[in-house]
Amino acid sequence: MFEKIEIFDKRYSELSERLYQPSVAGNPEEYQKIMKEIKSIEEIVLTYRKYKEAVQTEKDSLEILEETSDKELKELAQAELNKAKDNIESLSEKLKILLLPKDPNDERNVIVEIRGGAGGEESALFSAVLFRMYSMYAEKKGFKIEIINANETEIGGYKEISFMIEGEGAYSRFKYESGVHRVQRVPETESQGRVHTSTTTVAVLPEAEDVELEIDPNDLKIDTFRSSGAGGQHINKTSSAIRITHLPTGMVVECQDERSQYKNKDKALKVLKSRLLKEKQDKQASEIAENRKMQVGTGDRSERIRTYNYPQGRVTDHRIGLTLYKLEEILNGNLDEVIDALVAADRAEKLKESMEK
Repeated sequence: MFEKIEIFDKRYSELSERLYQPSVAGNPEEYQKIMKEIKSIEEIVLTYRKYKEAVQTEKDSLEILEETSDKELKELAQAELNKAKDNIESLSEKLKILLLPKDPNDERNVIVEIRGGAGGEESALFSAVLFRMYSMYAEKKGFKIEIINANETEIGGYKEISFMIEGEGAYSRFKYESGVHRVQRVPETESQGRVHTSTTTVAVLPEAEDVELEIDPNDLKIDTFRSSGAGGQHINKTSSAIRITHLPTGMVVECQDERSQYKNKDKALKVLKSRLLKEKQDKQASEIAENRKMQVGTGDRSERIRTYNYPQGRVTDHRIGLTLYKLEEILNGNLDEVIDALVAADRAEKLKESMEK
């Protein structure tokens, strides 16, 4: 483990020195490239340096304990030794986690698709609640949101809505949201005050880069149509909405959020590429892992991942058995506690697998 980190440490020092070279400082593109590489290894290197300091402190403290007879000095050395041992243990564990293989998609933008499931109008209303939750969370993380397509209902819900979340590390935070979200509450349309259960499905796709996926234009059927939805001044006036069908797979993507046909086509192609990339990556992952299932879930849209229970003010994530009585907080975009727990469970599972190899 440490041989590998020594290579990172050496590389980090080299890159840090290069930043101050006039040829790099005067070249923004080269500067950004080096900064990106530094950032990718910085946490490992700085953690390793702290680990080495703790090891040296342990060594120095042991020497003092062996060589001195001064009681006060011995007590200080013993305290330093105990602290160093604790640091060595915690930093060693952290380094193991940092050296785990990273998800290559983690730094990407994401496309999120929310669709109403079982429960009709109530499901569509909850889709709007989830969209609001994700929008607020994205804002807290400094990410930018852009709607791609929305199919609204008369009373403010969404039969489906898809949107892009742009920002460094967006996929690393949102990837655990894929699956079925279940809501238990008294619907606004329910006169008897009975609690109903409905579901909404969420799909999270890493944005595909053009270099990764070539699509033959002959494989695409592109149709234009008039936008439809709950109002809007330009709705139904121009045929600016776009529907793209990928003929080999039968995959259909619509975009009607922009007034410009060109912009809608561009957005729809982004979604199509991202869906095809996700399909390709899922196939590769299943071939590698065969039937092995991650502790935090497969990310399958058919898998029930979370329940939002309004009468109890409870949110339960079924993949890791986490229950929080913070429904309102979470629906207001405070998702970090849930996502951090999922990240920790994912890392623990990967660490266990790496130890078993």
